[in-house]
This record gives sequence, structure tokens and C-alpha cells, in this order.
Amino acid sequence: MRKLGISIYPNKSTVQEMKDYIVRAEKAGFSRIFSNLLQVTKSKEEVIAEFIEINTFAKEHGFEIFVDVSPKEFETLGISHTDLSFFKEIGADGVRLDAGFGGKPEADMTYNPENLLVEINMSNDTHVIDNIMDFIPNKYNLVGCHNFYPHPYSGLPEAHFLKATENFDKYGLRTAAFVTSQTDGVFGPWPVDDGIVTLETHRYLPVDVQIKDFVAMNAVDDIIISNCFPSEEEMQAIEKIDLSVVNFEVTLVDGLTDVMKKIVLEEPHFNRGDINDYLIRSTMSRVKYKGEAFPLFNAPDMIRRGDIVIESELFGHYAGELHIARQDMKNTGKSNVVGRIREEEIYILDRIKPWQRFQFNL
Repeated sequence: MRKLGISIYPNKSTVQEMKDYIVRAEKAGFSRIFSNLLQVTKSKEEVIAEFIEINTFAKEHGFEIFVDVSPKEFETLGISHTDLSFFKEIGADGVRLDAGFGGKPEADMTYNPENLLVEINMSNDTHVIDNIMDFIPNKYNLVGCHNFYPHPYSGLPEAHFLKATENFDKYGLRTAAFVTSQTDGVFGPWPVDDGIVTLETHRYLPVDVQIKDFVAMNAVDDIIISNCFPSEEEMQAIEKIDLSVVNFEVTLVDGLTDVMKKIVLEEPHFNRGDINDYLIRSTMSRVKYKGEAFPLFNAPDMIRRGDIVIESELFGHYAGELHIARQDMKNTGKSNVVGRIREEEIYILDRIKPWQRFQFNL
């Protein structure tokens, strides 16, 4: 099952702020946490005391917890890759290696007696994961997660992201990537926060749109908000998202019949396998509602990219078929425009593959 995640930074937030966030996130459907141990400046005992309370609370609310570290922190805290008991002690479920050890140590770590997950940095298109797999790790304790990039224009291009992700997908490993809240005053682990994203194209998009894009791409399993703290409005928008299908927020025109409204909002939709350049066609509604009235009531001269169309009875056996316009086109005079996809989400239309499922929400 795909999971949503949040990030917490114990050295930059109060315990109460983090607890409040965890409760809000649980309500919105989140179930994993990214936490950060990079740039440790405190003693091992102080780190344990700082992390254990919040991690215990998070576990009580059903969260899976990953802690981000690098070989430098292993040295600073006196931790060995052959003994990961420190991470179990602070209540973590997994260790994210921001930088690796070369292959065999990571494979050895997957056999840790604490049964912790070992999470590998996915964002470099190298043979790191191949090197680890050469040493026959316990793949059920091995997962991957992309980096995030706070500096503008430093995020991954899509082609690189997909190629780097494929390196992990070919082994059937669970994967993750980051999206960013757009709320004023949010923060991450670094002084810079001009959006903290994995994909550069996501940097200035609403956070729910970023999540919908990853769902449509179907490239990674888990999706994590990188910064603290998203607004209540953002969390409510995320709560509406079905993580199993492509989601579009829509506005509907006035004058829809009850049947038309039901077709848009309640019927399951998928793109026909015999695709075309102009329309995404969801055809089962014309079969289910054959014989229903589909009067012509809103047929503008032009159909715009992002418009939702239900064919009128003037189109004969096509009456009741639902379309999404992929591009602008002239209306034949027989097609009803019944709604429109939210402007920020229209580009997601280009993600939809043959047979891929989608749904609409107000």
C-alpha cells in the first residue's frame, strides 16, 4: 500500500509542536515519518533523550519512522554498521543512509537483529544498489528514498528521476520521494527553504498537486512532505486524495442533470486502450446509462484542454460517454462541456496511460 509521510526535525521544533503535527497527519492519512540526524552537534545521550519521546509518541499513533544519517554521524555517535541497536533504542524502524558505505556493509546491515529497514539514497543514477544486491542482502529489509533539494533549480529533472527510480524498481524494492508544503514560514533541516522537493518541476506547485502527480506517474510508492508545518488547508486537500488512482479536482457547470453529475463524480473511469491525441475517453457510462436523456445544454464553439465533456444524445450511441480534452478543439455542436479540471492539475493529463484509472473530486 502506498504511504504518505511527514518530516520532523527535533532540533528545530518543540515536542508539543511535533506531537500536534503527528496527530493532524494521522487524521489526514499519513503513516510514516522522515527524521534527521545529519550534522549532529549533541552527545549520544542527548540525541537519545531528544528523539525517544517523540518517536515513542509517533509509534503510538501508528507511524513508521526513518532516521536520516551518513557515515559521518556513525562516527560522531560511535555507531558501527554492524551494530544498529542505537536506532532501535531511539524508536526508529529504519535507517536512511544519505551516503553509503560501498555495497557489502549495506547488505550486512539488512541482516541486523533489530530487523530495522535500511533505506538507500536513490537520487544518483549509479550502480550503488546493484553493488548492494551483489552481496545478497535481505531484500525485505532494503528500501529506497530519493533526496530533496532546498535550493531553487537544483531538483531532479524528470528523466533522471525515472531512470534512478528504475534502478530500484527492477529489484522490486519499496521506494519514496519528497514533496513540499507551500505554507509561509515552513522549514526543513537547512537554512534554505525555497521549496524542498525531489522533482524541480514540483517546486512551486500546491502540495496536493505534487502528490497527485506522483500518483499519476506511479513511479514511487511513498510520498513524503519534506518541511514543517503544512497548513490545515493543505492537509485537508491531501486527505481527499485517493492514492490508488489519478485524481483531478474539478468545477462543474450549472445545469447538469443528476445522471450527468453522477457520471462525473461517482462512476469509475479509465482511459480506453485505443488512445488518441485529442481525448481521454471513458466509455462505460454510455453503456450503463444507455436510454437516459442526455440533452444538449452547454456546447461552446471551442472545447479547451482540461474541459470535461459528456456527449449529448445528438451523438447517437455515443450519448453519455465522458471525455477529457487533451488539447483545444472545435466543438461539433453536439458535445456538452460539463466541467473543468483545476488549472494547476491540467498538465497531469499528459501522464494518463492507456487503461489507467482516474476520478474527479469537487
